[in-house]
Amino acid sequence: MKEHRIFAASYDSIIASVEKKVLGRRRRALLGPLTGRVLDVGAGTGVNIPYYEAAARVVLAEPDGAMRAKMNAKLGSAPVPVEVSDAPAEDLPFPDASFDAVVCTLVLCTVADPERALAEIHRVLVPGGTLVVLEHVEASPDARLHRWQHRIGPVWTKLAAGCVLTRDTAISVEKAGFTFTSLDRLRELPAWMPISPMISGVATKP
Repeated sequence: MKEHRIFAASYDSIIASVEKKVLGRRRRALLGPLTGRVLDVGAGTGVNIPYYEAAARVVLAEPDGAMRAKMNAKLGSAPVPVEVSDAPAEDLPFPDASFDAVVCTLVLCTVADPERALAEIHRVLVPGGTLVVLEHVEASPDARLHRWQHRIGPVWTKLAAGCVLTRDTAISVEKAGFTFTSLDRLRELPAWMPISPMISGVATKP
């Protein structure tokens, strides 16, 4: 897989303000209660690591070597046992029903094949298992931001390690066989930001 070295080197500083004002408390609320064996898909630079408070073990899957290198430097501060995998979301090397929870935070926008990734996530979750999502999504068609997302989308994707602005992740999650038990649609980021519309939710595998 191609490494995004410049993006990885700058990612934490780029999102620091947004993490402090908005995303950090969302991550804590979503991840803190998770128990058992947890898979963090597309774990990036390891931003989620401090928020796992009750998990028995967390597998941090990140295929980008540059992002993984940044994450490795944070492993020593993990509050629970963690291990690192280089597995891509679309090809998870884990047995069926091997995780109690799977976490996707700002990753389903970047995977090459979100439908396949969600199928793999569904496969590795135990029946009744939990899928946590914190993702940015496409703005509603009647919004000015919707047009802006489509206008800058191709350039954004090249600059932001493959990030796609125009995905409706909530619908994709449901099509993959999950049922949302909670779903918030957020506009907490500045309105001008292309990633401003977000979803924060918990879904289950029947």
